[in-house]
Amino acid sequence: MSKPNKARIATSTASQLTHNPFAAIEVEAPPASAEVQSPAPPIAKLGRVVLRKETAHRGGKCVIVVDDFAPHLGSEFLEELSKKLRKSCGCGGALKDRRIELQGDHPEKVRALLQAEGFRVAGI
Repeated sequence: MSKPNKARIATSTASQLTHNPFAAIEVEAPPASAEVQSPAPPIAKLGRVVLRKETAHRGGKCVIVVDDFAPHLGSEFLEELSKKLRKSCGCGGALKDRRIELQGDHPEKVRALLQAEGFRVAGI
């Protein structure tokens, strides 16, 4: 039993691929008088916060507490900040009575993150 001969498609010629689907698109260059954007917007000053390391009543476990937030900062902002800190430190924690409690001993990382957000950090 022999297989029937099938017609072969030529793949060596490039003349078959002459249609460019993007040929009709016109791209405009940006205006020459466009302003150059600044590299980063200035960081807003959000006030002073205090870092503390606590182990009392926690079974010897260390907890970093961020306290003394300015009264103009809302609870939604503090909840978002708490989530950012927990995610970037890779730890658990909670927001209790306008204090952020982070499980673990990593005050340098918390200090750097708070300063990047625009806080002045005191303590530890």
